[in-house]
Amino acid sequence: QVQLVESGGGSVQAGGSLRLSCAASGRTFSRYNMGWFRQAPGKEREFVVASNWNGGRTYYADSVKGRFTISRNNAKNTVYLNMNILKPEDTAVYYCAATYALDGLGSQNEYKYWGQGTQVTVSA
Repeated sequence: QVQLVESGGGSVQAGGSLRLSCAASGRTFSRYNMGWFRQAPGKEREFVVASNWNGGRTYYADSVKGRFTISRNNAKNTVYLNMNILKPEDTAVYYCAATYALDGLGSQNEYKYWGQGTQVTVSA
């Protein structure tokens, strides 16, 4: 079992940057594939980006390609989401999630463990 805690959210103007962190408890973090999802007000939660256990494979939603980058430090049990050139439509609660699944990393149904979320607000 793993517990996830996100941090780094906040308010920023369009064009700005933020870095989210997701700290995991437990000794088996390196065995998990990790994902970031987001949920905007009145919308369903959607996939943002995912990384396999060692960061060798990453997957991005089209809406964030070229702007967001996922990385992880298994020695620190932490996964990061660097967000650049933020847009108002990026405003959402961002969640990190963990899974043993090898496929379907873009589907929230594959993830067993979730953090509580961190708010990101981008103003025009």
